[in-house]
Amino acid sequence: METKNQDRISELVEKQKDTYTSMADEIWGYAEPRFQEYESSRVQQEYLASRGFSIRADLAGEKTAFIAEWESGKPILAFLGEFDALSSLQQEADCTERHPIEGKTDGHGCGHHLLGTASVAAVDALKTYMEEKDLKGTIRYYGCPAEENAGGKAYLVRDGYFNDCDIAITWHPSTTNKTMGDDKFLANFRVFFTFHGISSHAAGAPELGRSALDAVEIMDIGVNYMREHMIDAARVHGAITNTGGIAPNVIPAEAQILYAIRAPKVTQVKKLYERMCDIAKGAALITGTTVDIRQVAAYSNVIGNDVLEEVMDKNLDHFIPIGYTEEELAYAGKFKEVVTELDKEGLKDMIAHVVEKDKRKEVLDMPLLDFKLDRSESYGGGGSTDVGDVSWVVPTVQTNVCCYAAGTALHSWQAVAQGKASIAHKGMLTAAKVMACTGADLLENPELIKKAHKDWLEELDGETYPNPLPKDAKPELW
Repeated sequence: METKNQDRISELVEKQKDTYTSMADEIWGYAEPRFQEYESSRVQQEYLASRGFSIRADLAGEKTAFIAEWESGKPILAFLGEFDALSSLQQEADCTERHPIEGKTDGHGCGHHLLGTASVAAVDALKTYMEEKDLKGTIRYYGCPAEENAGGKAYLVRDGYFNDCDIAITWHPSTTNKTMGDDKFLANFRVFFTFHGISSHAAGAPELGRSALDAVEIMDIGVNYMREHMIDAARVHGAITNTGGIAPNVIPAEAQILYAIRAPKVTQVKKLYERMCDIAKGAALITGTTVDIRQVAAYSNVIGNDVLEEVMDKNLDHFIPIGYTEEELAYAGKFKEVVTELDKEGLKDMIAHVVEKDKRKEVLDMPLLDFKLDRSESYGGGGSTDVGDVSWVVPTVQTNVCCYAAGTALHSWQAVAQGKASIAHKGMLTAAKVMACTGADLLENPELIKKAHKDWLEELDGETYPNPLPKDAKPELW
C-alpha cells in the first residue's frame, strides 16, 4: 500500500514543532505521579480546546483523565496519550551524573511527557489534514492517567469509554524503532496482602503475640516455592511495604507485602493470583493472624493486529532513519557511557539477537540506534501496559520510536536527564508523524479498518474482555 499523505502530514507536524516541544518540556518539568497529573492534563486540554477539539474531563473516577474529540462522522479513531511520571527519579536535564533536582521527588523516566505530546501532535495534524481532504471520521485524543503502577486505562475501558471506537493508535519512547505486536507485554495484577496479628513484648510475653511480619515472610517463602510450578514466562515480584515497625522487641501487629503478578495472558495471571491468595490464607493460619487482600491494578495482555501493524510499519519505515547532527550523536555518546554495566550487557545481548553478525560491532558502537527493527523480532522479557486493556475492546496498534541513547534503561535517571534533549524531541515528532499517517491511511482506505476488525476477532478467537479489575476497585493513591 503506497501512502500519499506522509509529506503533507510531516509538514503539518513540523509547522507546530516548537509548540509541541515546549509542551513536552513543560510536562517534563511538572513530573506529576499517577492520578496527580493536574497541570500536565490541563496543558493538553487547553491546547486541544484552542485547536477546535471538544473536551470531556474527569472520567471513570480519574480526575486527570480526559477525551478531546473532533467529530466528522465515522469511523472513530482513538489516539492514546499518557503523562504520568515515576517516583524517586528527579534529575537535572542533560546532566551525565546523578543530580536530583532539589524539591522534586518524581521524574519522567519512561518518557510519558513525550508519549502524550506526540499523540496530541498526531491528532492536531490529522485534523487539519482531514479538513483539507474533506475526510469523514472522528478523531479522539485520550488523556490517560496513571499508566505506571495503576493501569489507568483499565478503568476507562471498564466504564465504556472505548466502546464506540473503531481503531486505537499509540506509541512509546524507546531506544529502538519498532512496530510492536503482542509479544513483548505481560498481563499484570498489583495486589496488597496485609496481615493483622497481635502485638506483645517479644521478650516479656512472646506467647501472647501473633506476628504479622512472620506471616508476610512465610507467604513470601510459599510464593518462592510456587515459582517452580508456574510457566516459565510468568513473573512474580514483591516488596514488603510495611514491616510492622523497627523495634525488634515488639511483635508486629501489622505487616504488608505488595506483589506484581505477571504472565503472558490475563487468565494465567488470575490463576496465579488465586494460588497466591491460598498461600496468604495458609500463612495466616500458620501464624494465627488474619489477612486482607486488595487488588489495586490490573493490566491485560495485548491483542496484536497484523493488519494495523503492517500499515504502521510502512509509515515507520518512511520516517526512519530520523537523522541526527554531530552534536546530537556526541550528546548521546556521553549518555551511552554512563548507563549501568548491566544495561551495557543488555544492549550487547539485544544487538546479538536482532542484528546480523557482520554488522554487530558497527551497531554496538552507535550512540543512537537510528534504524528500524523487523516487527517480527522479539527479544528479552516483557513489561506490562494498560494499552492491553484497550486492545481487548478495539483493534489497537503501537510503535516504539528512538528517543534515548543506546542502552538507556527507561526507568532510570539517565532517561530523565535526556528527556528534554533534541534527540528526545526528534523521536517524539517522528512518532507523531507515524501515528497521524497511520490514521490518515485508515481513513483514506476504509477497507483496512474492516480487515483490522476481522483480524482482531480472529486473534480473540471467541474470548471477550476479562475485565480483570475487581468490581469495587476505584482509582486511588497508594
